[in-house]
Amino acid sequence: MDFTLTTWMMLFFILFIILGMWKVYAFLPNKALADDDTTKESQEQLMQLMVKVIEENEDKLTTTELYEKMKADASFDAKHFWRFNQNRVNQLLELYSLQNPHARSM
Repeated sequence: MDFTLTTWMMLFFILFIILGMWKVYAFLPNKALADDDTTKESQEQLMQLMVKVIEENEDKLTTTELYEKMKADASFDAKHFWRFNQNRVNQLLELYSLQNPHARSM
């Protein structure tokens, strides 16, 4: 079998493409993290907590106060929601108002 330089180059090119794809696959995460707070279940849990805190305080909260009271609530899992911040509260309020257009403005 007479292998020319072009054939060897093509074989090594294919080999390195396969090796590169394997390395990229190994680098990317394949399973969800245990503390992933972006799942639908986590979002619903935060939404329920937000509504609970608002109802307990009779709708008289600013977004900053809402954020502080949500973090201080006994049912808030600080280990799971370690990325929770003021911006997340604003996003939850916006999502709630989109899902419930009949609700009053908070």
